[in-house]
Amino acid sequence: MTASNPDVAASNPAFEGLDNFRDYGGYAGADGRRVKRGRLYRSAHHARATDPDLEALAGLALSAIVDLRRTDERTRDPSRRHDGFAGQVIENDIHQANEDGYHRLLETSDLSVEAMRDYLVAYYENAPFEPRHIDLYSRYFHALAEAEGPVLIHCAAGKDRTGILAALTHHLLGVAYEDSVADYLLTNDPAHIERRIGLYGDYVQTLRGIRPSDDFLRAALGVDVLYLETAFEAIKARYGSIDAYLEQALGVDAKLKARIEERLLD
Repeated sequence: MTASNPDVAASNPAFEGLDNFRDYGGYAGADGRRVKRGRLYRSAHHARATDPDLEALAGLALSAIVDLRRTDERTRDPSRRHDGFAGQVIENDIHQANEDGYHRLLETSDLSVEAMRDYLVAYYENAPFEPRHIDLYSRYFHALAEAEGPVLIHCAAGKDRTGILAALTHHLLGVAYEDSVADYLLTNDPAHIERRIGLYGDYVQTLRGIRPSDDFLRAALGVDVLYLETAFEAIKARYGSIDAYLEQALGVDAKLKARIEERLLD
């Protein structure tokens, strides 16, 4: 699948310790307009950002950073910020019902590709409705309507929680679903996956005492169109449409949507 945004990496800085970074603007949007580049960024967490990475982030002049991670994740891997960062940081400490599910998978499953895929399908089916995600997603959309500068969203790996929110943003702005999926699948960049395999394998081995297969690690680090489809179908089943979910669950009414479109569409 090829997105209608051929220069997707053109304005992305090269980072040393900040993974899965990209500008997810640039796509054709509603009413023949295009999503502005340099306004919407996504990434993995910033705990391993190097000093040059922080300089590059400073150059983006971010108005807001949305940290979708749980409290324990933020404590384990605290974000680094550049000197003088004055942007809004959106995070919360709301309990997530299945917050221990991932560690249970690593500690008790057979560490097979099937176990990881089954876990991720179930995760995506429930993630849009977690109270902590609803709070964060809602505050993010309100920030989009108010921020003068770019907004960056991230979770731990920048692929699941972040992927759902980026896709919802694309939907709101009228980006074709095919383009949104293509952008989502950029997480599967082989170079990115291979860079992460060793570190992630070490983490699982420390936790479990055995090293999983590379196939398991790739399944854990990558994404699949099935996951995003699962989230969107679950939203439609509960709310009737993505638009209804945005309005009823996240508070993105017509007025707020218009303000976001005005800021982000050319």
